[in-house]
Amino acid sequence: MLKLIEGSYASFFPKEMNAMFRNRAETFSERLRWDVVVKNGYERDQFDDANPLYLVSVDPDTEDYWGSLRLLPTTGPNMLRDVFPFLLEEGEHIESATIWEISRICCKDVDGQPERTRRRVNYALNELIMGVGEVAVLAGLSQVVCVFDARMFRVVKAAGCNPEIIGRPQRIGDTMCYTGLFDTGPGPLKSFRAATGIRDSVLAPGAKELAFA
Repeated sequence: MLKLIEGSYASFFPKEMNAMFRNRAETFSERLRWDVVVKNGYERDQFDDANPLYLVSVDPDTEDYWGSLRLLPTTGPNMLRDVFPFLLEEGEHIESATIWEISRICCKDVDGQPERTRRRVNYALNELIMGVGEVAVLAGLSQVVCVFDARMFRVVKAAGCNPEIIGRPQRIGDTMCYTGLFDTGPGPLKSFRAATGIRDSVLAPGAKELAFA
């Protein structure tokens, strides 16, 4: 299940935040070798100070961490605008109250998770993608935007997402990176459910009331 945690309330969720920042360090620094700053085993950046909405996948019984991502409105600080503008065409920009950015998506393979889907996608990743679809409907979003690598491109397509690739895909370090716009709403959410096989809501009880009060 997914917990929705607003950045301004992160201190109330120390277990989840600790696991998330450590998983980000393992994923982006140790495994992908991205140029990120890691301090005391944590990967944390300036966008974590911009009051993002975190989606954190946890074991429904033990609440142990499985995975996470970060959502930020494109009307404020975000990675595409402030870190990766070179991925867009000259003069192109994404800024709308109904478009949010996904970043820092990562997860772990741990005992107790449901099996991978028939398309071999980690359950927590499927759950996070479903969660973005549900949150987008709750927030009235028209699209989400994300910078992702070739590996994640395969994952999102397997989960029923068909992004519009915009800008100029470029190699960053050893990885080819893309910028994708994903449509949201009841129709795409239905497609996500069909592709992932997850029929029920993935949000924790009370999550939407806390995040969208």
